[in-house]
Amino acid sequence: MNRVILMGRLTRDPEVRYSNGESPLAIARYSIAVDRQGGRSNGQDQQTADFINCVAFGKQGEFAEKYLHKGMKIAVEGRIQTGSYTNKDGNKVYTTDVVIDRHEFCESKGNQSGQDGAMGSMGAAPDEGFMNLPGNIDDEIPFN
Repeated sequence: MNRVILMGRLTRDPEVRYSNGESPLAIARYSIAVDRQGGRSNGQDQQTADFINCVAFGKQGEFAEKYLHKGMKIAVEGRIQTGSYTNKDGNKVYTTDVVIDRHEFCESKGNQSGQDGAMGSMGAAPDEGFMNLPGNIDDEIPFN
């Protein structure tokens, strides 16, 4: 079984490209920083992070393009996919990505650190901590 569930913060805005052809397919690439408990140094726990590359296709890629921004805390579910290619210098490069099946928000707009209003267009209920989604996007939400 190949299933992965991770929670972390986006290290950058998703990079989105569209495939060529009659029905262009959105392909979003981004990475998330996932906390990892490290060893102990001077009697204190050392916390580090793993930086996990993610790729989302189709509706999930479109969702990432519209709603995900650097610094957001999200949970992702998907599968690990490995691959390789030869770079321009002739060296073989090995890759490991999480292919995303589902995204979920993990905190309200008010709790996001380092956002500086990046989600301002989505709005938020002041006391409830929930985001209001713009317009009628029921068909676009991948986790309905």
